[in-house]
Amino acid sequence: MLQHLNTAKVAAFRIMQKKSEGQQKFDQFRHEFDYFEYVGYQAGIVDSGIRVIYNFNLAGKYSFHPTFNIPARKFYTKPFDAALLNAPEMQYLLFNIGMIELISYWKAACPKKVIVKNQSLNPQQIAWWKKVYYNGLGEFFYTNEISCTLEDFMEIESQGPVAEKFELKPSGDVIVPVGGGKDSIVTLEMLRNEFRVRPFIMNPRGATLETVFTARFGRHEIIEVNRSIDLELLRLNEQGFLNGHTPFSAMLAFYSLLVSWLSGIGNIALSNESSANESTVAGSTVNHQYSKSFEFEKDFREYVSDWLSDGFNYFSFLRPLNELQIAGLFADHVRYYPVFKSCNVGSKTDVWCGNCAKCLFAWIILSPFIPLDELIHIFGKNLYEDASLIGYLKQLTGIDDVKPFECVGTIDEVNAALVMFIRRQQGKWALLTDYYSNTVKYNEYRNFDTDVLLKSINTEHFLQPGFMEIMQQRLSCKIW
Repeated sequence: MLQHLNTAKVAAFRIMQKKSEGQQKFDQFRHEFDYFEYVGYQAGIVDSGIRVIYNFNLAGKYSFHPTFNIPARKFYTKPFDAALLNAPEMQYLLFNIGMIELISYWKAACPKKVIVKNQSLNPQQIAWWKKVYYNGLGEFFYTNEISCTLEDFMEIESQGPVAEKFELKPSGDVIVPVGGGKDSIVTLEMLRNEFRVRPFIMNPRGATLETVFTARFGRHEIIEVNRSIDLELLRLNEQGFLNGHTPFSAMLAFYSLLVSWLSGIGNIALSNESSANESTVAGSTVNHQYSKSFEFEKDFREYVSDWLSDGFNYFSFLRPLNELQIAGLFADHVRYYPVFKSCNVGSKTDVWCGNCAKCLFAWIILSPFIPLDELIHIFGKNLYEDASLIGYLKQLTGIDDVKPFECVGTIDEVNAALVMFIRRQQGKWALLTDYYSNTVKYNEYRNFDTDVLLKSINTEHFLQPGFMEIMQQRLSCKIW
């Protein structure tokens, strides 16, 4: 075959042969689909509350119409009426939600150009969005073996009116996004005695609802957003278009601004810990948890303050802490044991699957603080006796160079938790701990001073003094 090609074509063919399947698709789709368009959105008042439909298209060949609705609640300070939909603040917030929603659809073909038709973005805003997209898609590029640079992966053109910053005079209450895991439970329990807390759930399901019910909130007291993706995207994925992880927490951040403005509550307290800053792939900036990182939090706060309003206070309440400390604090809240869930595999059926990296991480990080028989009751089996999990153990402890692409703790925290568990078991070995005890990581950490993690405070955070005082008071009472 090569003998029929000239020298230049032979070189190009050989380069193509070396390209990954993902890179070949990336190059092919960018040639076939030269732009992605954010046309606009439609917002209306329906019986259940507010309904918004977005309008995106891929080079005029495929259209996408993701939707969301917000059920009406008595605690919203702004009436759900036509005047609300026409308010410049509402329109600006909806526009920004569309900017983060579009990345899920853009990634199917990764067109070189993104055309934004309903709002003008200045060069600083364009640079901000490109950074969020690029870093938020770090896992997507890595797992699809796609090579591209921040400068070249996307161009953004915008058309439309220029939006103005708006004033927000918020109450001192606090919105706490709840995901159903241990972290948001710790935040809820630490803040509820000092502030009026309003739980916020995106797409309510078993664990999230059971968590807020266990916290003694009624359904009518919950901020809800029900979001739906366009099924056309799933059909394209089935046809072989590109697919992968997108920055969900960045999307949640923009939705939280909308419900903050609707409710008049300026404090938005996330439950992202310092551990989220560690990269997933050793020696790289690829981080599954990029949009939970301090870097994103800092950038987001600056974007909001510069271009939206100074009245929002978006911050992570647990940022001063690490996963080991949060696990120890969570262990004190026994009534949540039957309801909390962090397993993505089992999320649709509201169970711990017991066979994934996320389940193993949650088991390990909790094992120094919760009795073994109680852990077995929570997870349905003893994960330390499951040989099929050794591969995940190697990833979590850093024996392998790549951590699981899940929201898990740092390598230090996982090893520290294992060492703490082994010390407390006093020589009673399980299958996984026996395996671990014969690895280089155990030899590295066996004499590790776990107080370094249990009593440390990360100084990179945005907690205002009142919130930090609550944190410090709780920690001062904790016996590790």
